[in-house]
Amino acid sequence: MAFGKTLMTSNSTYNVWLMLWCAGILSTSLGYDSSMMSSLNILPSYTDYFSLTTTTLALQSAVSWAGSTVAGLFYGQLTDVVGRKNALWISAAITMVGAILQSSSQNIAMFVVARFIVGIGNGATFACGPTYLVEMFPVQWRGLGLGIFMDFFYVGGLLSAGITYGTAKIESTWAWRIPSILQILFMILGVLVLPFLPESPRWLIYRDRHDEALDSIAAMQSNGNREDPVVLLTFQEIVETLKAETAANQKTSVTELVKTKQSQHRLVLVAAVAIISMASGNNVITFYLGTMLTNAGITNSTTQLEINIILNAWCLVVAVCGTLMLDKLGRRSLALYSSMALTVFIFMVGALTKVYGDSVNTSGIYATVACIFLFQGAYSFGWTPLTMLYPPEVLNYSIRSVGMGMYTFLSNGVGLMVAMSFPIALDKIGWKTYMINGVWDVLQVAFVYVYWIETSGKTLEEIDVLFDPSAVTANMVKIQDVIEGQDVGDAIETAKIIVDKKLDMLN
Repeated sequence: MAFGKTLMTSNSTYNVWLMLWCAGILSTSLGYDSSMMSSLNILPSYTDYFSLTTTTLALQSAVSWAGSTVAGLFYGQLTDVVGRKNALWISAAITMVGAILQSSSQNIAMFVVARFIVGIGNGATFACGPTYLVEMFPVQWRGLGLGIFMDFFYVGGLLSAGITYGTAKIESTWAWRIPSILQILFMILGVLVLPFLPESPRWLIYRDRHDEALDSIAAMQSNGNREDPVVLLTFQEIVETLKAETAANQKTSVTELVKTKQSQHRLVLVAAVAIISMASGNNVITFYLGTMLTNAGITNSTTQLEINIILNAWCLVVAVCGTLMLDKLGRRSLALYSSMALTVFIFMVGALTKVYGDSVNTSGIYATVACIFLFQGAYSFGWTPLTMLYPPEVLNYSIRSVGMGMYTFLSNGVGLMVAMSFPIALDKIGWKTYMINGVWDVLQVAFVYVYWIETSGKTLEEIDVLFDPSAVTANMVKIQDVIEGQDVGDAIETAKIIVDKKLDMLN
C-alpha cells in the first residue's frame, strides 16, 4: 500500500471529491453494462447475428447475474484479506477481461462466457466498492457518496443508450461490438484515482496499522491534521469498537452473520434490501424495456431506443433529488415514500397495458409509457440511492465485507430469477405480470414500515448502538456534536491518550 500512501494528499476536500469520482465512475461502469444489454436486445444487428430465441435472450441477459452471484460467495472474504483498495483493483481487472472477450465474441456461447466473467467482475465491485466507500466517507458525506454510487448507474445507462442509438446505424457487428469495448474505458477511469486515496482506516486498525489509519482519517476529515478533535474521536471510536468485537470473539467470517441476534437482525435488513432492490419490478424495465414497449403498442426499434435514452435521463435526475433528501427525510422515510409510489404505478402499468396494449389508441399507449416513467422515477427517488448505502451502514466491521458479499449473492440471485422468469411471464401472461409484482410490492411497504431503523447522521460505530444498546460507543461523545461545535468536555483528551498509546505500541 506504500504506492497509494505516497501519492495521497492531505487536502480533505480534494480527497472527498476523488472519492466521489471513484463512486460515480464505478457506478457509471456498472450502469453502462446493465443498460447496454437492454439496448443490444433492441438492435437487429445483434439479435440477428446470434439468432436469439426466447431462451437464449433470457440466458445472455441472466448469465451476468449468475456471475455476480458467484462473486458474492467469495469476494467479501477476499476483501477482508487483501484490503478494500486492492479488492477494487482486482474487480476492475476481471471486468475488463470479460469486456474484451465480449466485444470479440464470434458466437452465442463465447458471448455468454464473456457475460459470465463480466458478471463476476461487476459482482466483485458491488461487494467491495460500497464497503470501501462507507468506511471512508466522513459522516456528513456518507449519504451523498453512497447515494451517488447508484445514482450514476443511470449516467452509465444514459451513455449506453446514447452510444447504442448512435451505433445502431452501423450495418455490421460493430453496432454492438463498439458499445461492448467502451465498458473497459469506464472501469479504468473508476480505479484511476485509487493510488491517490488512502486505505480504509477500519481495515488498517484491524490489521494493527494504527499510524496509517490515523493518516487515513486525517486525510479525509481534517486536511491531514492528526490532532483534530474529529480525527481523535473517530480513531477512538473505531479502536474501541474493534477491540470490543475482538473481545466478543467476533471474526471476519460468514458464520458471524448468524452468530448473534444483533447479527441476525442486520442480516435480515440487508437481505430485505437485496430482494426489494431487484424484485420491485424495476429490473423488468432495465432488461426488457423493448418487450414492455412492444406489449404497450410501441413496436418501432428506433422509437424504443429513444424512449430508453429519455428514461435513463429521467431516472438520473430523480435519483439525484432522492440522494439530496437522504439526510433530510432519513433512510426509512425515503424507502417508505418510494415503495408506496412505485406500488401504485406498477398497478397502473398493468391496467393500462391490459386496456391499450393491443389497441391503436395513441393516448392510451403513451399513458402506459408515462406510467412506466413514473414507476421508474418512484423507484429511483428512494431505492436507487439506498441500495448501496443502507446495507453497509447496518453491518458492523466484523461482518461488513462478508455481509456485502452475501448481499451481492442474494441481490444477483434474485436478479437472475427475474431475468430468467420475466421474459417468459411477459410472453405467457402479459399484463398480469405487473399485477403479481404489484402485490409483492405491497408486502415490501409493510416490511419497511415495521422493521427498518434510521441510520442517518450517525457514524458507523454509533449505528452499532441501535442494534446493541450496550455497545462500547453508547456513552461516547457523538462525532456530529463535535462537528457542530458543541462542548465535549474532556472527551478529546481521553481520545488523544488512546491515540498516543496505540502509536507508542508501534515504536
